[in-house]
Amino acid sequence: MRIINKDDQYLLNHCTKYLARDDDAPRHDFGQYTDDATQARYCEAWRFPIVDRFSDGDPVAGYHFNEVTFIYAVPRDDTSTWDISVVGSFGNLFEPIPLTRVGDSAYYAATVVVPKGQVHTYKFFVDGVAQLDLINPQKSTLENDEVWSRFFTDFCVQPISFERWELAILERLTDHILPLRTKDGQRFLNYYYNYLDGGTKQTMYPAAYRFDESIGVVNYIDKVVAREETHHFDDYKICLELIDDVLRQRNPFVEPFDMSKEMFIELHGQMAINNVIGWDYGRYGSPRFFLQLLRRHTWTGAFCHPKYGGNAGAAGWMYLEDLTRDADGKTLFDWRRAIEKPLGNSEEYRG
Repeated sequence: MRIINKDDQYLLNHCTKYLARDDDAPRHDFGQYTDDATQARYCEAWRFPIVDRFSDGDPVAGYHFNEVTFIYAVPRDDTSTWDISVVGSFGNLFEPIPLTRVGDSAYYAATVVVPKGQVHTYKFFVDGVAQLDLINPQKSTLENDEVWSRFFTDFCVQPISFERWELAILERLTDHILPLRTKDGQRFLNYYYNYLDGGTKQTMYPAAYRFDESIGVVNYIDKVVAREETHHFDDYKICLELIDDVLRQRNPFVEPFDMSKEMFIELHGQMAINNVIGWDYGRYGSPRFFLQLLRRHTWTGAFCHPKYGGNAGAAGWMYLEDLTRDADGKTLFDWRRAIEKPLGNSEEYRG
């Protein structure tokens, strides 16, 4: 386990804006904090622990790791020394990692290096007593029914929000939002899979993974509702169940994922005008709102930075690069100039 000593300025820059509030009243609670509203008093509590880029001088080797900084806030007027440490699946559970005070502030911190693409659970030990992270709203219940705090690093592809059947329906829904079902879209996907998978892709993009035909947007949605937009998690859980019910009413002999394209096109059209036959409006009053939410997440996931889980291997950007060319065949979307190695060729950008 590699531990890094971050300077106080870095830590305070990431803490004070979001944690230094005198008012304890809920400020950022949109209904997502049903069990414990402690996190509601913090601004954007999902930012913790801090998952940031890692660099050790080698941009390609360092690209595969994140720095993860754990923050514990003590009462602001308490100047005594606290014994605080963290244990988690990213290290040895029997070797707590001590947190040190950040200057004379109310924060204790510890930073470790963790590989990208992983999900981990952890707990704090405060004066010998184990407790969850009081800031981070992410939680995970293990097989022994123990609840731990959770975080995931960049490029994570492990499902953490949805079940398999929900992911399958999401894949079909997003397939008909993006333009990759067109002739040009299919041509690009065939090129990406058949040509780049022949060896070049893994050399160019060692952190890339093979994605679905929606360019990894399902994975992006799985991650964004676990962190930044956790207040929309219930929208997805309710609506995916309602969509599953509606499709099974219309064809009880075929699994929703295997239903025809026409069935999903019809469903999209009815959701757009808020008139879905068989929809339980008592549970969710506006299928149109959910469709708008899904469209926003789909487009964002297709063309975001790949570290957020979508646009895998920069395939979305490559699609735009291939699609937007001038009369001489030169691309009008040279995204590689702005992105760090190994995805791009920028010497300045560092994720």
